[in-house]
This record gives sequence, C-alpha cells and structure tokens, in this order.
Amino acid sequence: MPSGPQQGAPVPPPGPGVAPPFAAPPTEGGRSRLWLGLGAGALALLLCCGGGGTAVVGLLVSGVQAIEEQGRTVSGDYYRALSDGDYGRAYDQLCEDARRRESRQEFERRSAAEPQISSYRVGEVDTTTLTVPVEVTYRGGGQERQQVVLAQDPQTGGMEVCGVN
Repeated sequence: MPSGPQQGAPVPPPGPGVAPPFAAPPTEGGRSRLWLGLGAGALALLLCCGGGGTAVVGLLVSGVQAIEEQGRTVSGDYYRALSDGDYGRAYDQLCEDARRRESRQEFERRSAAEPQISSYRVGEVDTTTLTVPVEVTYRGGGQERQQVVLAQDPQTGGMEVCGVN
C-alpha cells in the first residue's frame, strides 16, 4: 500500500506548526505610525504643560502691572488731595494701620501746618518693596524726594498709602 493519503479521503486541517501565509506580520508604515503617534502625544503634553506655564506667567505679569497701575494711581490721588488742600480726601487714601496711628483730625491739622505742595511727579512703583518715589515741589520753592510706602487692602485688594518717608 502506498504511504501517502488515499484518494478520496478528506484532507486533514492544518495543525500546529503549519507555516502562516506570511513569514512575518506586515510592517508597511508601522514605524511611521509609531513615530506619528509618539509625536502627537508629545505635542499634546507640550500644549497641556506649556499652556499652563504660559497662563501662570501671564497671570504674574498682569498682577505686577495691576500693582504698578494701582500704586501710581493711589499715590497720585493722595498728592493731588494734599496739593488741593483736601486733607480729608488724602486721609481716605491711607491704609488701616496709618489710620490707627493718626486720627483724621490729627492728620488734617498736621498736613495743614506743613509746607503746601505746588506740584509733584509720581515715579515708578518698586514692586519688590511696594514703594513709589515722588518728587515734590513746595509753594515756597523748595523741593523734596519722598518715598510713598504702599500696602494692599486685605478686604478690597486695592493699594493704599501706608506712609511717606
């Protein structure tokens, strides 16, 4: 008898160890898809982290600009009130600590006795020390450079004059 399969007998299904139709899985475009996926992931990570970092920097910059603007404004308002002789309005620009040290009447009396301001020039706010230089010219012709000490009102967040050196 012949040793091969018999004619007419069904062919047995391929079993373990049978060679697949491909020698290896197809790799066409596999590496480019991998690098494209890694690049997209890196870009997403950069946008999330970089966007957050940019937002933090933006908040810091706008915060510093707000302090500078408020510091110059409150210092200008304070000196404008003094030069107008409106000492009550100047007193309203003071921080709570300065108001505790001196009553409104004491402040008005002291300010009225000091040389009268004819003009002033507010400088740039030093955001590290919260001070503002102000060049003051008096009616008698004298000049003086003063430092306004600022403080932030804990309730409103606005800047206030807390002293003059």
